[in-house]
Amino acid sequence: MADSVSVDDVRHVAMLARLGITDERARELTRELNTILEHMSVLQKVTTHGAAEVGGIGAAGMPLAKDDGPAAPLDERPEQFAPEMRAGFFIVPRLSTHEDAAEEMS
Repeated sequence: MADSVSVDDVRHVAMLARLGITDERARELTRELNTILEHMSVLQKVTTHGAAEVGGIGAAGMPLAKDDGPAAPLDERPEQFAPEMRAGFFIVPRLSTHEDAAEEMS
């Protein structure tokens, strides 16, 4: 099977994600991704006709365990290290890169 993902593909995705990766890491990721795709290709050949359907998890998803544990204490109050907070939540600025990518595609 020919490689589905090229080093150029990995570099392109890394650039879009604004990740700095070395040439060696790009080659490693290319090998890893192609290995995953080879495994998926093998799984596609498995005949599942007549196999029993999986049960137990429906549209509602997996039930979550109750969160009974104590809260993990922080070394500092969030207000001391968070640039901005509202109602106990961290305010994270919107990434302009999402808008840039949409403009490039049109």
